[in-house]
Amino acid sequence: MIADMLEETLVGHGYEVCGIARTVAKAITLGRLHKPDFAVLDLRLAEGGLGTEIALELIASRRTGILYATGNIAQLDFRTAEGDACLTKPFRSSDMLRSLEIVAEIVATGTASPPYPRGLTFLHPVGPAALEMHR
Repeated sequence: MIADMLEETLVGHGYEVCGIARTVAKAITLGRLHKPDFAVLDLRLAEGGLGTEIALELIASRRTGILYATGNIAQLDFRTAEGDACLTKPFRSSDMLRSLEIVAEIVATGTASPPYPRGLTFLHPVGPAALEMHR
């Protein structure tokens, strides 16, 4: 139900949504087929899958912006998780939209500009110092 509401919000704000996947296998299939610029991933999926498995697959083939949206942030290992940021549930639609803007900025420049939504956590350092580390 939350995924359906999120899809409606994103489409209403000009995003193209390639699909909703409730399992790792379905998400990987969608990712291979559509090669998305961004992915919004929950941490815990049906059949015991983890969103982190999807992130690994998506970034293996191209630089995909990864935003986790989860109520299980304590289970996300920030030291090893691939992706850009995590938005903690519950969140407002405006927080999700701003978080995707921030992820797009990270993908494009390696930096993130405020304002940051309440509940947004970066998985890796962002900013000028982080940009220098990647050069």
